[in-house]
Amino acid sequence: MTATGPGRDWYERAGVRSDPRRVLAGELDEGRLFFPPDLVPCLAHPAVAALPPERHTELLARHLYHYLGFTAQFETRVVNRATDAIAGGRSGLDLPTATRLDAYRIYVDEGYHSLYSLDVVDQVSRASGIAPAPYDFAPFLRRLDDAGARALPGERRLAQLLQVVVFETLITAILCDVPKDERVLTLVRDVVRDHARDEGWHHAFFSGFFRDLWAGQDAARRGRIARCLPELIRSSLLPDLRPVRASLTAAGLTPRQAEEVVHDTYPAHKVDRDVRTASRHAVRLFTETGVLDADGGRTAFAEARLVDP
Repeated sequence: MTATGPGRDWYERAGVRSDPRRVLAGELDEGRLFFPPDLVPCLAHPAVAALPPERHTELLARHLYHYLGFTAQFETRVVNRATDAIAGGRSGLDLPTATRLDAYRIYVDEGYHSLYSLDVVDQVSRASGIAPAPYDFAPFLRRLDDAGARALPGERRLAQLLQVVVFETLITAILCDVPKDERVLTLVRDVVRDHARDEGWHHAFFSGFFRDLWAGQDAARRGRIARCLPELIRSSLLPDLRPVRASLTAAGLTPRQAEEVVHDTYPAHKVDRDVRTASRHAVRLFTETGVLDADGGRTAFAEARLVDP
């Protein structure tokens, strides 16, 4: 495996090496938004639309906080635990030094993403007076780890490597759409744009890493991996509705009203459609490498509604 992106010009172009600290300017008084409303589905619900405008503002702020809080946790607690294994020579693959150096560079990138995610939350919350709610990452992490444990019992390291391959090859609307929305705070748009640029390099690295990992497996293990990947994809992309409920009740809805909003806003068919859309690049990688042709692979992907039967 050769250096696919981060190592070639990382010292000149990686965000941690070249980007300035993004600082909140005086845009709150100009009516700039904390987050694109189109990416906060519950805002369109009649029960939420009936709330006072200041509650809508708070909902957008808390959605931003949750997105950045999740990012800060995921980069260090999921991505970097696997990236550390690759960089440290504990991935189970015989990797050249150039690949391990790239993994260390990605490790640094992800730590920086976590740093500026929390920095933005701190800046925005201080300036706006809208406090972030506590966020417990543990339930999401358990869901992700349990998916790997069920499909790959006794192979925790392999499951963790696959988690990162999956997540780093997903394409979410946030990274694509937030930087384009000029209604949103420049600070937020710049940080998401910075993150998206780095993630483009990471996508290339982990796509190459998976090709090497897959090539080294025997038929039986390929089948287990193929049957594991769809559940990892869904576990990574299913919406975490706990913060949504908490934000809705903080905005003034009763717990019952909040539950109704969540039920109406996240119907199963819409969740499935969004998961399939966000996973299309990962599924294409797995299709190209022959994952769906492994024992039980196509069936598992179809049952997860990631491909047509």
